[in-house]
This record gives sequence, C-alpha cells and structure tokens, in this order.
Amino acid sequence: MARQIIDISIALDNETPVDQPGFGPQIEYQDPVSNIPEILRFFPGLTIDQLPGGEGWANETVKLRTHSGTHLDAPYHYHTTMDGGKRAITIDEVPLEWCFQRGVKLDFRHFPDGYVVTAQDVEDELKRIGHTLSALDIVLVNTRAGARYGFPDYIDVGIGMGREATLYLLERGVRLTGIDAWGWDAPFSHMAKRYAETKDPAIIWEGHRAGMQIGYCHLEKLHNLESLPATGFQVCCFPVKIRRGSAGWTRAVAILEDTAVRSPAPRVY
Repeated sequence: MARQIIDISIALDNETPVDQPGFGPQIEYQDPVSNIPEILRFFPGLTIDQLPGGEGWANETVKLRTHSGTHLDAPYHYHTTMDGGKRAITIDEVPLEWCFQRGVKLDFRHFPDGYVVTAQDVEDELKRIGHTLSALDIVLVNTRAGARYGFPDYIDVGIGMGREATLYLLERGVRLTGIDAWGWDAPFSHMAKRYAETKDPAIIWEGHRAGMQIGYCHLEKLHNLESLPATGFQVCCFPVKIRRGSAGWTRAVAILEDTAVRSPAPRVY
C-alpha cells in the first residue's frame, strides 16, 4: 500500500477559540499588494509597474505563546527538575528519537468530561486493542475534545490523564505522549471544581507533574485522532527549536505505511 500521511495538528489563526481569552495567537497578515512598500525599500529605484502584476510579497507577523496551537511540551514546562531531581531539559534538548516513533492510540471518548484516567483504564484499553507497549512508543489519547475543536466549549471538554495513568506509560518506556484536548490533565474548569471540594493540591496538574519522577514530553491540541487506527502507524512531531523553551510548535503527523491496518474495530458512539 502507498504511504498515507495524516495531519493531526490544528492551524494557527485569529478566530478559532482554542485558548482562554488572551492566550491565543495574534496574526497580522500582509498581502502581496499591501506589502509593496516593503519590497521597494530593498531595491532603490524599483517601481510598482516593474513588479509582476504589480505585486510584492506576502508576509505575516505572528505573536503567540510557545503553547499556542499544536505543540510539544518539554519536561521543563512541568517543573525545573525531572527523573527524581535532575535538571529538567528544555525543548531544544529533547532527544529527537523521542519524536519519530511507532504510535498507538487510546480511545477514551466514552469517558465524561473532566474524568481523570487511571492506570487501570490504560491497561484495559491496551488489552482491548491488543497492544503491548514498547520503549519509546508514542501514545496518543483520543478524547471528546477532538469533536469540539472550533467550538467555544473546547477548553472545557475532554478527560485528563492522571498521575498514575501517566506513570503507567512512563514506567514502560514511553517518553512522548499526546492528546487532542487543550491539555494533558483534566480541563482547568473541572480541576478547579475538584480542588474547591477537596482542597488537595496534589490533583493540580497531576499528569504533568508525573514528569518530576520520570521526564517525558507530551503533545497538546492534537486533532483528527479519530481518523487513526489503534496501531499500525508512526508519529512524527519534531518541535521548533527554541533555546531554553518550555515548548515548541510542531506540525504533528501520523504516517501509515499500510493503509489496510484497521483493527481492532473502533468504539461506536
């Protein structure tokens, strides 16, 4: 079968509500006509009529956080230490071999919004799809949030990966994971409600903080995971190299070498 490349990233734009107010990107567009003065400054004596069709070049000026759009979080994002006290690596230090490996998808769309996934949930899903984890497998988590991309409630839907669920993966050699929700943990609105009820600070960012024990990276704001089989694909997600950065943007893709691989049967919703 021919190779199939599936885009599992979201686009950066000014309109789609995928962040809390004030956290999204700001993109200023310069089209080939309005940007003519810029090209004329580089070439004294050049006139508009000498340009093909009277057009210059297009350009964009972008202001955004490293956690805008589909991005890869470095261990430094979770804490200054990892692996039980070692200095946490930044995004420019993430081993590239973590970012191009065999992928496996866990389908947790049936869980309610705000649910915190347990180690047993992960084990049950791996058994359902018939997959045994190997070191450096990239584990992608499909949640209900994927279907709400582009809607105002996107940041409040989907599940979170709990500390024990995360450590279950890391203890088996996984070093890179991903999710189609706003974050790896439960949405902040659900997390805040649980904290108000329990006053237990351990529930805040518990999946992220697992990186203090075993360093790892995760992708956030993935998309289109429902189009992937449970196994039979690779994930490529090299991050932009930002010195001392806590994250880097990535055009994450899934690569299927054999498009006939479609087992087991997907969950029915």
